Formats: sequence, structure tokens, C-alpha cells
Amino acid sequence: MSGLARRLKAILLQRCPKCLKGRVFSGVVAMRPRCPVCDHQFEREPGYFLGAMYASYFLAIPILALITLAIYFLLLPNWLPENVVLLAAVPFLLLVPSVFRYARVIWMHIDAPP
Repeated sequence: MSGLARRLKAILLQRCPKCLKGRVFSGVVAMRPRCPVCDHQFEREPGYFLGAMYASYFLAIPILALITLAIYFLLLPNWLPENVVLLAAVPFLLLVPSVFRYARVIWMHIDAPP
């Protein structure tokens, strides 16, 4: 398996950016301070995950757009698009914990040590 494929698999499985094996999260939103396998410190400085907001944005917008389009074209084609976006926000809220988790994992892998 190539390096990129291993990295993408580690992101999908939410694994450590250094060893690609240790679990990053211990609960739904509870993050481990260090990797249980290689002892890599996940939050390297205060405010480190501020950059994860960019990843969160780039994950959230396409997800919300897909939900909105699905509702509009499949269920409610006669509704105003503005109202469909508001309605799409409800199922999107169920996905917020996943978006949060993946945004942090993506951010750590972007800033991964060599």
C-alpha cells in the first residue's frame, strides 16, 4: 500500500498522524492527549486546533449542500431554496460530531511530522 493510501486510511479510521495506528478519540468528542501507540502529543500548543476550523468548513459546506439538494430535488421541489437549507440544517446537526472529529484528524495529518 502506498504512503498516500496509508495516510488516507489512517484519516478515515481516525488514527494518529505519526504512527498511523493509535486511536485519536476515546469518546464521541473526547480526544486523547497522546497517542496510545507512539506517545505522539496531539495538541502541540494552545490553540493548535484553531486551524481545524478550516477543515471543518471544507467538510461542512459540501455535506450541507448535498443534504439540501437531496431534500430539494427528491422530497420538496416546490419549496423555496432558502427554506430547504434551513430544513437541511436539522439532519446536518446529527453529523456535527463526525465533522468535528474528522476536521481535527485532517488538521493533524496536514501538520503531520515526517
